[in-house]
Amino acid sequence: MNNNHFQIWENCLTVIKDNVSPISFSTWFQPIVPLKLDNEILTLQVPSHFFYEYLEEKYIDLLRKTLRKELGPNAKLEYNVVMENNHMANVKPLSVVVPGNNPANTKNRPVKNPFSQEEPSIKNPFVIPGIKKLQIDSQLNPDYTFANFIEGDCNRLARSAGWAVSENPGGTAFNPLVLYGDSGLGKTHLAQSIGLKAKELHPEKTVLYVSSQKFQTQFTEAIRNNNKNDFLHFYQMIDILIIDDIQELAGKEKTQNTFFHIFNHLHQSGKQLILTSDKAPIELKGMENRLLSRFKWGLSADLQNPDYETRVRILQQKAYKDGIILEADVIEYIATHVTNNVRELEGALISLLAQSTLNKKELNLELAIEIIDKLVKNTKREISIDYIQKIVCDHFNMAVDLLQAKTRKREIVQARQIAMYFSKSMTKASLSTIGSQIGKKDHATVLHACKTVNNLIDTDRAFKTQIDEINKKLKM
Repeated sequence: MNNNHFQIWENCLTVIKDNVSPISFSTWFQPIVPLKLDNEILTLQVPSHFFYEYLEEKYIDLLRKTLRKELGPNAKLEYNVVMENNHMANVKPLSVVVPGNNPANTKNRPVKNPFSQEEPSIKNPFVIPGIKKLQIDSQLNPDYTFANFIEGDCNRLARSAGWAVSENPGGTAFNPLVLYGDSGLGKTHLAQSIGLKAKELHPEKTVLYVSSQKFQTQFTEAIRNNNKNDFLHFYQMIDILIIDDIQELAGKEKTQNTFFHIFNHLHQSGKQLILTSDKAPIELKGMENRLLSRFKWGLSADLQNPDYETRVRILQQKAYKDGIILEADVIEYIATHVTNNVRELEGALISLLAQSTLNKKELNLELAIEIIDKLVKNTKREISIDYIQKIVCDHFNMAVDLLQAKTRKREIVQARQIAMYFSKSMTKASLSTIGSQIGKKDHATVLHACKTVNNLIDTDRAFKTQIDEINKKLKM
């Protein structure tokens, strides 16, 4: 055994120190201990399995170049991962060969951790402990399969692209795959179908579904607990990442910045990203331009309101799955009168079944007419921020674009404040989202606007009359 491994590593560190930041050097290279040099193979002791993976992920090129400079073109690396409560004699090294001249081999295949006693070095935001490439719950609903997703003209492109992605995640031109459309059209169902099918076809891949709201909550907790790096590294290890309702990140600059780095890492590593949104990427407001441009790299596929034939097939499948026999005239009546989205269609069927069961009524056309007519009559329009802006501007006879203008004209400022007031009370959007869509303002401006409008309602009778008129128009 050659004993000059200390000198070899010291020479490598001299070069490495000039090519990384002082913090990175002290964090990732000073803890390394050279163990031996044997036949141009340098063995390095590292503190954990995650430490080894991070070196291979971030610094493999630098390590390869410096080692070849010292030992020649045939230089190789071997890692010795040491865990607490283990003695060196009992630790088997995890060996990874530094790649040769083929740059395609610079990324190593995943190496399983053989030490069941090791605590994971990276914290899992889902608080699910694990080792061996972080065995996490994919957060997928097992009912959201392709078999349960009814295909029609309204969603054929999205479903076909989703199937292709599930067969070859990260290997198609559909990366990212952005599924967009109004609420209740099956975006979440289709996105999770892709994840479930990919897990079936590629069990070695790590799939994760997470809503934007949960992503934001995890990020906030990571910042509060000073664990931002753990949060970032966790998401960078996912093979297929599904983010639901990406529009909820509008106006959240720090979260968007972190997601930008996660997106870049996964995309450059050949990992698959699947996003859902209530609008096409080009229509999203409050999102950084650099993110929007990346959303357009792959395919944006819309899901539209289901046509009559698709609605009939959805009802037939739902009834068959629940073991219920529905006459054709009942299915046709529901499909004809409930037309907005899949969620309302299924809700109508559930209401009909509930009334039939609880009140012991026959499940026939007469009962369907009684129940569906009430549902359709009581169904409220789903009001959007864009719709509110249009109604407010129509009331004041001004162009909608003026609400986005940087002006202090009293009539425009007041119209903007009224639009913010109704958006807060009539939508589920966050204050940041409302502000970003109405004048590109922050959440504090929205709060001030709502307070101002409430004060004027209490003190100005004419103003209150105007608010009442706008309110009626919005509810028509």
